Amino acid sequence: MSKAKTATVRARINPSLKKDVESLFGELGLSTTEAINLFYKQVKLRNGLPFNVVVPNKVTGKVLKDTDAGKNLVRCEDTEDMFSKLGI
Repeated sequence: MSKAKTATVRARINPSLKKDVESLFGELGLSTTEAINLFYKQVKLRNGLPFNVVVPNKVTGKVLKDTDAGKNLVRCEDTEDMFSKLGI
């Protein structure tokens, strides 16, 4: 017998973030409700969050900000070009 889904979850979300994430859910074939259920099931299975939550160090934080801003990026034509630029 299936348990009835009668509980409600409400949260205030930044509208832009909500739009972007719901678009990704759509690409994955998931509704927001299905994604939330999946998240809850993973939390229960793992007895905690299904991903690491960390505060990046200063260097990583700067790289993330620069990348988001499109600054200091190295563009590569393909993997061979990437390895060449890395000196590998």
